[in-house]
Amino acid sequence: MPEQLDFRFRLPLGNFLLDAAGSIPNHGVSALFGRSGCGKTSLLRCIAGLEPAAEGYLALGEECWHDSRNGHCVPAHERGIGYVFQEGMLFPHLSVRDNLCFGHHRTPQHLRFSDFDQVVELLALAHLLQRNPAQLSGGEKQRVAIGRALLNHPRLLLMDEPMAALDRGHKKEILPYLERLHGASPVPIIYVTHDLDELSRIADHLLLVEKGTILAAGPLNDMLSRIDLPIARDEDAGSLFDARIIRHDEAYHLSTLEFAGGELIVGWIDRPVGEAVRIRIQAKDISLALEPPGPSSILNILPATVQEMAAHGRGRMVVRLDLGGAPLLARITRKSQARLDLQPGMQVYAQIKSVALSL
Repeated sequence: MPEQLDFRFRLPLGNFLLDAAGSIPNHGVSALFGRSGCGKTSLLRCIAGLEPAAEGYLALGEECWHDSRNGHCVPAHERGIGYVFQEGMLFPHLSVRDNLCFGHHRTPQHLRFSDFDQVVELLALAHLLQRNPAQLSGGEKQRVAIGRALLNHPRLLLMDEPMAALDRGHKKEILPYLERLHGASPVPIIYVTHDLDELSRIADHLLLVEKGTILAAGPLNDMLSRIDLPIARDEDAGSLFDARIIRHDEAYHLSTLEFAGGELIVGWIDRPVGEAVRIRIQAKDISLALEPPGPSSILNILPATVQEMAAHGRGRMVVRLDLGGAPLLARITRKSQARLDLQPGMQVYAQIKSVALSL
């Protein structure tokens, strides 16, 4: 099992200072998330060893990669890091196969953890192996870049907004393959993004970056449900849940999911009963009632308890609810809060208008 990554960096960045400290778990996908220009990519470059002048400290487990106090800095090429840039940056004179094999053949057999055929299957690259990069779409180039990084057999994989340069169609093309990495990568991944939907579909752990600092960090589900963080003020703010398909209704083309907060009826999911899925419920798609509503077109109405509330913007409130131990955010108007006289501890009914399948 890879070791945890611990870091602390200070680096002047134009009009502000990168002053960030934290830890990256030794598994899954950890996202550096924040607005453009907040320092995410600069922090990633520090971790990669591309900013040797940065003050601070970086260690993977017991192995120190950077310690400015004694002038110690392991060169980038000696850290065993895979790096996927915003642009694929493939070798234009090599075929897809040769791009993929570039690092694979240079890695000693005992250090290899990914099989060539497995990576090709994971990223659906078999039909592209004989092509040159100039013959690939933007999404295909990024899939090859990811495959090449994995076949370098890194100890840590860094991905710097790999979909930022893609149009909407190519983003839709590559996203399922990025989702597969969520559970398939044998090494920890650090993923930079400012896209909340992308974050929700790919990440397990979140480090929230703001003006060069780590504002907060923790498991993704917990972080998205905190109303004290600016992420809760985002127009697309919401909550994530791990769920399981428990039945299908062929007559109405619906599926029923079981999660910590109860059951949800959603549009048909073309996956077998028993399969795990990740779902996302946006705060703006929740309305609240004090009494069980009568007949309604809304299929999902669940009992909940008000935990806390905060004013977010002019005339708006974000309410954190407890659904049997599962946190859920709801966005309502301040007038609605006053009309219902909502207070922490009150029992309410959450009317869920829409549920999005994230994974």
